[in-house]
Amino acid sequence: MSLEKVVFGFFVVLAGTLNFGYFVGDLTDPHVHNIYELYAAVVVNVVAVILKFGDRTQIGALHLATSLVAVIQLLAAAITWIALSSASDTTLSPSQMSSVVSLSGGALLANVISIILLVTETVTYQRR
Repeated sequence: MSLEKVVFGFFVVLAGTLNFGYFVGDLTDPHVHNIYELYAAVVVNVVAVILKFGDRTQIGALHLATSLVAVIQLLAAAITWIALSSASDTTLSPSQMSSVVSLSGGALLANVISIILLVTETVTYQRR
C-alpha cells in the first residue's frame, strides 16, 4: 500500500464530502449552508489540486482538470457570498443564496467526476 495514494484518495474523497455537506439543504435558506463548511471545502479542494500536480498520466490530467474546476467554482461561491453579504447588513436573500449554492453544485459535480476517476483508476490497476 502506498501512503501517497492513501493521502491522495483521502483528500479527493474529503473534498467531495465537504462539498456535498455544504450543498445539501434548501437551496435558498442561508441557515442550512454554513460558510465555514464552504471555506473548508475550498481549502481541501486546493490541497487536492496541489497533490495532483506531478502525475503525468492521462488520468492524472483529468484529475487535475476536475479539481481545478471544483476550486474555481468554490472560490466563485465564496467570493459571491462575501461580496453579497458585505453589500448589505442582513442575511442573503433567497435568490442570492441560490446563486452561491448553485456554484457549489457545479463544484460538487466536478468532485463526483474526480471520485469516479479515482475509483476507475483503482479498479483497473494491475499489480506488477
